[in-house]
Amino acid sequence: MMIINLCFHGIGTPQRELEPDEAGYWIEAELYEDVLDRFGSRPDVRISFDDGNASDLEIGLPGLLRRGLTATVFPLAGRLDQPGSLSRADVRELGRSGLTIGSHGLTHRPWRDLDDHDLDRELILARADLAEASRHGITQAALPLGRYDRRVLARLRTLGYRRVFTSDRAPAKARSWLQARYTVRSGDTVESLERELLGPRPLARRIRSRAATFYKSNRPAPRLAS
Repeated sequence: MMIINLCFHGIGTPQRELEPDEAGYWIEAELYEDVLDRFGSRPDVRISFDDGNASDLEIGLPGLLRRGLTATVFPLAGRLDQPGSLSRADVRELGRSGLTIGSHGLTHRPWRDLDDHDLDRELILARADLAEASRHGITQAALPLGRYDRRVLARLRTLGYRRVFTSDRAPAKARSWLQARYTVRSGDTVESLERELLGPRPLARRIRSRAATFYKSNRPAPRLAS
């Protein structure tokens, strides 16, 4: 079975200083509600949130509950309890409300750019911190900025992560360990998402998508400065 993973980042007005190029990943609350109305009830759609912004609890959760939907939330452990981000109590509340908590790491740095020591901090320490906050085990991870290579994926497998999410903008097999997602961005509309998510996918596009995933999954780690 093929599924569509929809990912949200920030909703509404940011309550913290944004990183460079991050503004395009913040959407209006109206668009969020419209996307849930159009796609949320589809059995082939899965919903997730990245970064752990306060809007996950303030806007994201109520929208889900009104429609009887659920989602997976991938907070940044290093931002917990910071202004504009989820607190540890917020993470627990999301879990109690039926949402699954995953890990987005500590610092929002691409994992393939890190040496082995810093990579383990992102994959091990962040998971432990989020498990303590949520009071549940963390078995899923979302790749910061969607970047990965064979070393990162191998380490995630070794550490027992059961599912890993990218930003590759393609459908995913429901049972795949590596899951592509579509990020909803500020320039999107329900109509543009309908065309991209539900419209025909030409053969050439499918081949390019599979080739890109194969390349990223098998490329070696970059040469890091010593």
